[in-house]
Amino acid sequence: MTAMIEARGVSKRFGRKRWGRDTRVQALAGLDLRLERGQVAALLGPNGAGKTTLVRALATLIRLDEGTLTVAGHDVVREPRLVRAAIGLAGQHAAVEATMSGRENLDMVARLYGFTPSAARDRAGKVIEQLQLGEVADRLVRTYSGGQRRRLDLGASLVGSPRVLLLDEPTTGLDPRSRIELWDAIRALRDSGTDILLTTQYLDEADQLAGRIVIIDRGRVIADGSPGELKSRAGGDVIEVHTCDDANLAAAAAALGRAFAAEPTVDAGTRRVFVPADTNGLATAIAALHTHGVTVEDIALRRPTLDEVFLALTGTDSTLERNFA
Repeated sequence: MTAMIEARGVSKRFGRKRWGRDTRVQALAGLDLRLERGQVAALLGPNGAGKTTLVRALATLIRLDEGTLTVAGHDVVREPRLVRAAIGLAGQHAAVEATMSGRENLDMVARLYGFTPSAARDRAGKVIEQLQLGEVADRLVRTYSGGQRRRLDLGASLVGSPRVLLLDEPTTGLDPRSRIELWDAIRALRDSGTDILLTTQYLDEADQLAGRIVIIDRGRVIADGSPGELKSRAGGDVIEVHTCDDANLAAAAAALGRAFAAEPTVDAGTRRVFVPADTNGLATAIAALHTHGVTVEDIALRRPTLDEVFLALTGTDSTLERNFA
């Protein structure tokens, strides 16, 4: 079966040699990757990891130094026109004309794809219905909310019926409600058969949308798997205790440390204590805290989060809504 995306030994440097010294920046360093069709795949990584470089190469916007890269079976170097015909691209900022209506924007994009006037109108109408933009389709885009603009931008990338949709941080700057609405639209596209690769700065977004997550660092893939598989690699379950006040924080850490014979992790900023535990650990933790008279707001046994996976793999803090893209 033809892969959605396949990369073999992909390398890219930026800059030039000067005065006999190689000062070029290595953005991609022999990256290997294969993403199968029929899924949403998320690409994560810290600043400078190579995510944007890879997306630009997939969109035929830059030329690689080494390796081969294919999209829907087409080589980005030898078959750039076929690649462009197979993809849709939505960047970090909505690329729509504010002085035109949403329908006019989509009609214009369809005409640029080569559709006849009647076919362009028909295609614009189908995309409007697909993304539930009917109520605002004939309003000027400058009156749209941020979420409506992003959905329209997504619609523009769908006019050509792409086999592969590239989404570069699609929900950056959106409020929570608009993010959820765009998530629903992305899921609907997946369910209708569109293959999707997204980069995102929000790990909860990758967890919600992606069946496959690829983490890259320094131009190479360092982890690859489903969200559940990656969480399992970060270690076993943990007990998380949130104390009522700062005074109870040290006492909670001491009690849990003795009960589990392990060094707990303390987050003073959020008044939380973490300690590795198995499925029977919750009862042990509750008993230890009660014995030592520690008052807590809540306690839970949980799996590692994608934030913790990311930190363990890259050594980079990835607190939600901190921009590491």
